[in-house]
This record gives sequence, C-alpha cells and structure tokens, in this order.
Amino acid sequence: MLTQLREQLRSGSAEDYLCKLFEKIERSKLNGFTTLAKESALKEARDFDKSPGRGLLAGVPIAIKECISTKGIQTCCSSRILQGYIPPYDAHVVERLKAEGAIIMGKTNMDEFAMGSSTETSCFGPTKNPWDLNT
Repeated sequence: MLTQLREQLRSGSAEDYLCKLFEKIERSKLNGFTTLAKESALKEARDFDKSPGRGLLAGVPIAIKECISTKGIQTCCSSRILQGYIPPYDAHVVERLKAEGAIIMGKTNMDEFAMGSSTETSCFGPTKNPWDLNT
C-alpha cells in the first residue's frame, strides 16, 4: 500500500492529495485529529511536487500522536494544562520520518498523557468509532 501511494504521489500531486485528506478530516465526525498542520504540510507538498524527494516516505502524509514532540506544532498530550505548548524541537522519531521525506500533517487524539485507551480523558473529547459514531 505504501509503495502504491508513493507511486500515486510521484505521478500526481501531493498537494492535491493532501488537500483531499484535509477536507475529509474536516468533514469527519470522528474527532481523531487534535491539530492539523495545514500550512506547513501544504508547503512541503508543494515543494515535493516541484522536486520529488528520494526518501522512503517522500511526499507521504503522516499523522503523529499528540504525545510526541513536533517542532512548531502544538503538543499538549491531550491535556488542558499543556494546551498551547509548541515544542522547539522534534522527537527523534519525527526527525527520522522527516529525513525520509514524510510530511507531518497533524496530531492525533489520545487519552490525557496517554493514560488510557479510549480517549475519554482527552481534553479534545473522545474519538468516535468509525463503524458506529454512537459508541
């Protein structure tokens, strides 16, 4: 699947693909994303379209869990106490993803401080079940 996506991105437009993803996320009632890094992600997608990178993840949009530091993107661990905190650095895993050409598109919901598995303690509210929005 990743190989197919990379080929699609090389033969099409990473910016168009990312715009469609953002539209789908914004229409969604799942509450899966806490922050969308639209401006920076779209810039990186435009750069990729002009000059495709050679990394294993070149042009591939990636979402990062809310507890992992992302330079310039709010990282609050789904806690009100840390809302507004924007790290001055990337976690090592994010550095590695970026080094391979991945585009960080946003942060995903989780329980506060990753202390649970249902997102019911997230300051952003729970993530919905995509198969049954009532659960």
